[in-house]
Amino acid sequence: MSRLVNEADIVFHQAALRITHCAAEPRLALEVMVQATFDLLELCVHHDVEKVIAASSASVYGLAEEFPTTERQSPYDNRTLYGAAKTFNEGLLRAFNDTHGLDYVAFRYFNVYGDRMDIHGRYTEVLIRWMERLEAGQPPIIFGDGEQTMDFVHVRDVARANILGAKADISDHVFNVASGTETSLTQLAAALASVMGQDHLNPEFAPERSVNPVPRRLASTSKAERLLGFRPGIGLEQGLQELVEWWRAERGSFALPREQEAVVS
Repeated sequence: MSRLVNEADIVFHQAALRITHCAAEPRLALEVMVQATFDLLELCVHHDVEKVIAASSASVYGLAEEFPTTERQSPYDNRTLYGAAKTFNEGLLRAFNDTHGLDYVAFRYFNVYGDRMDIHGRYTEVLIRWMERLEAGQPPIIFGDGEQTMDFVHVRDVARANILGAKADISDHVFNVASGTETSLTQLAAALASVMGQDHLNPEFAPERSVNPVPRRLASTSKAERLLGFRPGIGLEQGLQELVEWWRAERGSFALPREQEAVVS
């Protein structure tokens, strides 16, 4: 790590465990999400890194009190270890900025999806599980009543926001990165089924899971637009189409559905 940081002018800190993995292995989460972030920032100071671009998360908000949710929303309603770690990381960034002058920008990603999603891991995303089932001619399974909403943002929009943050002459700011569009799980399942040519497969419903039971997400991206020039550019239909094409190329058209549970992060 010291050698890698020494060779870098700007550090993009994206490493994390998924929210479900943090719940399953909390001590590992502490090591990966908190201690490793401190170690990295310490190295950035030691090697005079110009700027850190850090991944935070909408999970810091928990269930927000305002919609669309701005960056002014209090982080104290979060009730997950993952969200707590991300909140602490933002605090570390502010502390290192004050104490050592380390410049940073942090991004609170909302529901990220797109090419290169993990398609094999135990804690992979609900979209992957749904694609597996739909490809096999089986309906997607929704845990809960399907009314839970999310703000889906394509990974290329996320990457573009990071580059804008690195180039911008600003520091000590956090930004939402999202599409600014609210989509329910039922709507998402219908859109994915349509893209995959399985419109006739209506979702099945199962009991809601206890991890991250936040019923609504919708972001304001006005701050990122004002200070960074960021606007989301990839709509959900286009993004899902590209995701399915990429997934089929990666997995082929013969994947069978997994039995493991899918939990939305």
